[in-house]
Amino acid sequence: MLAAAALLISGCGSSKKSVTPVNSYIPTLEVNATVNGDNLNLAFTTDMIVSKEHYDHEKKQGEGHFHVALDQGEKITVTAKQQMFEHLSKGTHIVKVSLHNNDHTPYDVSKTVNFEIK
Repeated sequence: MLAAAALLISGCGSSKKSVTPVNSYIPTLEVNATVNGDNLNLAFTTDMIVSKEHYDHEKKQGEGHFHVALDQGEKITVTAKQQMFEHLSKGTHIVKVSLHNNDHTPYDVSKTVNFEIK
């Protein structure tokens, strides 16, 4: 009887394991900005699966899309690894790119790029 109680007690102690959060995946993001005249071409590199098919659907770890904001303006959703901005005004600009799940919740991964149109 004592042996059984000892097994139950020791069994309870062994269940205390460090638990990794379910959404522990943190994708990578690199942004390459190329200015050509008054146009900006952004090329995104990430290990996240960019999914046009599952956009605006249920969250799926490792999958999602980009949110892009030019000069702190309205965010646009991008489901491709490139985005072009045309006919920008001369001067300094800033673009922020962030990664989001299919359901638009953020991955908390973003890059900010400063560039100039001459």
